[in-house]
Amino acid sequence: MSKKIKEGGYKFFKPILGPIFKMYYKPTIINAEAIPKEGPILIVGNHKHLFDQCLAIIATKRVIHYMAKKEYWDSPKTRWFFNMVGCIPVNRQIHDSNAKEAAIEVLKNGGAIGLFPEGTRNKTKEFLLPFKFGAVSMAQKTNATLVPFGIAGDYVKGGKNLVITFGEPFKVAKEDSLEEANEKLRNEVGNLIKKGESYTKK
Repeated sequence: MSKKIKEGGYKFFKPILGPIFKMYYKPTIINAEAIPKEGPILIVGNHKHLFDQCLAIIATKRVIHYMAKKEYWDSPKTRWFFNMVGCIPVNRQIHDSNAKEAAIEVLKNGGAIGLFPEGTRNKTKEFLLPFKFGAVSMAQKTNATLVPFGIAGDYVKGGKNLVITFGEPFKVAKEDSLEEANEKLRNEVGNLIKKGESYTKK
């Protein structure tokens, strides 16, 4: 499927589904202006709910190509939608080089990739799961900018305490340690979650 078709599907569905999402959950978006308007970016944060990607999508006019588990492509009922909106299937059971190459290609073309470094939804009592290295590795290889975010609150109809907070973007230089970059990213996301939690208590 071509980039044109993928972005066309994204741009078709967003004006329809975005307002419905906003009306239903009434999310608060903080510091969305930090998201660069152009150039390759990786939008990354914590993963607590199936709809987490929707919060980032409605925060920017940019097309975000999300990396999603390949199981969504196993059924024709969901496969067509994930293809249309430009998602990239990832086999979480292996080191999926094909998915990584597809994401890197998007970044090399100046596009935006969205992913969750935890690798899966956090259904544990842990504040954050360990971060995988995919985000910082791709950022380093493509000179893309990392845009961290933290999600706090609950997905409740009309709940008004769902918050996504974006942090200041940063890059991973060629000489930087991936371990240190990954730790910085995880700390940034953790701090943004706490900021969001403070906001929900107001």
